[in-house]
Amino acid sequence: MKVAIYGQFYHKNSGKYVLSIIETFQKKNITLFIEENYKKLVEKEIGASLGSIATFVTVDKSYDLFISIGGDGTILKAVTYVRDTGIPIVGINTGRLGFLATIQKEYISESIISIIDGDYTISERSLLSIETTPVQKNITESNFALNEVSVNRKNSTSMIKVDTQVNGKYLTTYFSDGLIVATPTGSTGYSLSCGGPVIDPSTSNIVLTPIAPHNLSARPLVLPDNCVIDLTVSGRGDEFLVSLDSRIISLHIDTTLRIKKAPFTIKMVQLHDESFIKTLREKLLWGEDKRN
Repeated sequence: MKVAIYGQFYHKNSGKYVLSIIETFQKKNITLFIEENYKKLVEKEIGASLGSIATFVTVDKSYDLFISIGGDGTILKAVTYVRDTGIPIVGINTGRLGFLATIQKEYISESIISIIDGDYTISERSLLSIETTPVQKNITESNFALNEVSVNRKNSTSMIKVDTQVNGKYLTTYFSDGLIVATPTGSTGYSLSCGGPVIDPSTSNIVLTPIAPHNLSARPLVLPDNCVIDLTVSGRGDEFLVSLDSRIISLHIDTTLRIKKAPFTIKMVQLHDESFIKTLREKLLWGEDKRN
């Protein structure tokens, strides 16, 4: 077995958890590779060397697992490494909420042993892809998003207009601060904070959620994920922002966007005692009422 370990940041006091992950895999004689910059960061923070563990800059299909240490933002970054290789991602939560990074740091050793033993399931997550007219080179290299693609105003307090077509048919023009196009995975992220619905990640949907719409009749819309969505943005400024998960790009107002389901999925490792329903209940504190 060949395993990649990645972290975007060093969370306070997380050194012992990183060492626990490494030790558990090494006891099982698993071949480990750690992302080059993350290894330097961990070694600096813990004041010790991680020894002869090899490093990686990119990954390929020869890897069996990709360990993401951090929060959900780290997993979104991990997706840019895994891409379409099909490598399952294991999310270990050393951050805060953790909708995607569901393995808690207090149970690292037993969770990893279960994973090594194959005692887990795979949750397939759909992504969105984006095309621009004219073509933007800074998008074509990483034109996918696990959570959402969103358009936002830039350098202005004025709202923008987002002309929206679905499968070539005009839907509406959103007068708003922007528009979120989210996957079921992303429905519990930015979209949820803007009033969007919670969608089970096993469903085949896309949700359109306006950001602070001027028209109160503008409401989130759930569509099948085989739809093609075309967006044209206009406003007082010359540019607007497009974000693909955590990657933000500035585009000229003349640029049009085409958003659709990506041709590949991301595989998330899920332990047998975990589920999306359980995550909702625990992370959103559903039913947590002192009167009950």
